[in-house]
Amino acid sequence: MNKLETALRDISEMDRLAVKGSPVHGLSPLAKLLVTVAYIIVTVSFSKYQLGGLLIMIIYPLVMFSVSGISIGTCLYKLRIVLPLVVFVGLFNPIFDKAPMFRIGGVVVSSGVVSMITLMLKGVFCLMASFLLIATTPMDSICAALRKLHVPSMLVTLLLLTYRYIGVLTQEAAVMSDAYALRAPGQKGIHISAWGSFTGQLLLRSMDRAEDLYASMQIRGYHGEFPYAKSSPFGAKDAVFTIVCIGVFVLLRFVDVATLVGNLFVR
Repeated sequence: MNKLETALRDISEMDRLAVKGSPVHGLSPLAKLLVTVAYIIVTVSFSKYQLGGLLIMIIYPLVMFSVSGISIGTCLYKLRIVLPLVVFVGLFNPIFDKAPMFRIGGVVVSSGVVSMITLMLKGVFCLMASFLLIATTPMDSICAALRKLHVPSMLVTLLLLTYRYIGVLTQEAAVMSDAYALRAPGQKGIHISAWGSFTGQLLLRSMDRAEDLYASMQIRGYHGEFPYAKSSPFGAKDAVFTIVCIGVFVLLRFVDVATLVGNLFVR
């Protein structure tokens, strides 16, 4: 199995995760979307030195992973390519911000180190929340929820077709890569002389497949809306879930829970 087939398998696995039967999967896509957006907004609103308050925000992903039946290891594996980029964001903060902030034993921790860890955790937490949304909700249902929030139909269509086109493009590239390998046994990768024709053929083949895909969507009733999307109605449990989660996020943002808990143990 080549790398393209592995990527295609990962995409298919995400679709399988989204149709499991946990309590989180049964929630309305609109509720999960609102909570995810609220979580990301609250998480990124912490200042770069509020590491203690930010750490408490890990509660939401941990609880959701536990209830949904999806392991954190699966999340980290799926995000293995993106996570290093997120970690790299604050890597140079200790170099430019060397002012001492506090001391642990005999080690002085600079504010640059604190801001670096804070920025990294913000990115990781936001990625985990986004992964939870995608892993527990089909993309069609997410797009339907976006339309309920009156996001422009053109933007929602672009999001849906981009998601679908990634799979189509990857599948066509995998088929062409296997065909090339059969015609050039023993050769590692695609020779540079074939890159132009390979890319052109890939574009033409994937465009044909994409047109067929869009036609099938229209046959199923897609005209900028999502009448075929499996979506649970926004009921009382969804309203409770949304209000409680957003309320907890706001509480954790404006109340220094870490300090309060620490004071209890210090006393």
